[in-house]
Amino acid sequence: MPMIRLTAPTGALTAQGRTTIQRDLAAVLLRWEGAPDTAFFRTQAWSYLVELPEGAQATAEDAAPRYLVDVTVPQGALSERRKAGLVEDVTRTVLGAAGLTSAEALRVWVLVHEQPEGTWGAGGSVVRYADLVALAKEQWADA
Repeated sequence: MPMIRLTAPTGALTAQGRTTIQRDLAAVLLRWEGAPDTAFFRTQAWSYLVELPEGAQATAEDAAPRYLVDVTVPQGALSERRKAGLVEDVTRTVLGAAGLTSAEALRVWVLVHEQPEGTWGAGGSVVRYADLVALAKEQWADA
């Protein structure tokens, strides 16, 4: 199942953005993965917000906040088109939560990590991508 982690300096998000960013990012990830919008899949889409202490992030040029988004999905879950759409939507979502404009998009980096088949486990068992696809099809049919 997918995971998404935003790392940003403390205070780099607006108050409203901080309260909604995790659910918003999880929803974006599920949409681009093509997962059904069901309680089961929403529960399995884990979202983390890691806030760095003051002074823990800077570039060689300045200390303006930067935003790193790590996305982990099963290998094969995202086509090149879906990856591009995911990166665009995640960037837009983070910019909105930070109160920034699209002109500041280079402050948001998105890294997509594809977990190889057989290396993802949950509930004490290895989770196979084919099993997730079959489950998604069942839930789409029931929706």
